[in-house]
Amino acid sequence: MRYQTWAALYGARVSRTYFEDFQVGDVAEYGDKLVTADEIKEFAAEFDPQPMHLDEEAARHTIVGGLCASGWHTCAMMMRIVADGFVLNSSSMGAPGVEEIRWLAPVRPGDRLRVRSEVLETREPRSRPDFGFVRIKLDVLTDKDACVMTSTSTMMFARRTPRHAAAEVEAKS
Repeated sequence: MRYQTWAALYGARVSRTYFEDFQVGDVAEYGDKLVTADEIKEFAAEFDPQPMHLDEEAARHTIVGGLCASGWHTCAMMMRIVADGFVLNSSSMGAPGVEEIRWLAPVRPGDRLRVRSEVLETREPRSRPDFGFVRIKLDVLTDKDACVMTSTSTMMFARRTPRHAAAEVEAKS
């Protein structure tokens, strides 16, 4: 298994990441997001107004024992880190869904988050030669190396060269 930053892993090979650039076992890390109490409360007030996300005193009396980010806020922060880390410089065509999300530990004010990705599988659809599926596991880690969330999803990436065009080039060689 290779382990590098995404930029080091893919940046030297291509300026834009395509389906062909993903290899099973590739591991990369990116991001450094400082979580603040104000943003936890702001997100919660808008989207998940539960006591453990809104008020320090009320949060102390909940099962989590103190202010923490909503799991959905953690998902949103992970998506921003992933977008900045590689998606915005890729041929991403979106995703058909998320297979699994697990919130493993509370995200607290002062935590610094980063995301570790691992390519689990690549798959070429028979009916669509212009893109491929990449199944990726994303772990959200704190600066203390605690894994606070994990997610597995399949993303779609355009091919650099559609499969039928690549086959034609090989046949002429």
